[in-house]
Amino acid sequence: MPQLDTSTWLITILPMVFTLFIIMQLKISNHIFHSSPEPTEVKSLKHSTPWEAKWTKICSPLSLPLL
Repeated sequence: MPQLDTSTWLITILPMVFTLFIIMQLKISNHIFHSSPEPTEVKSLKHSTPWEAKWTKICSPLSLPLL
């Protein structure tokens, strides 16, 4: 039974691992990673409504005086 020649395996495996490492580094370097996200201030819009400036009274039937 012939012996399996493993003398060239190291020469084949090391460049393959090195090439995979470089490919992964290039793929990762294409991604944009945001630095620590901070909350942004949201400016609320002030809507001017006619009933904000004056006081209005709401009368319900239960709050009316008894006759």
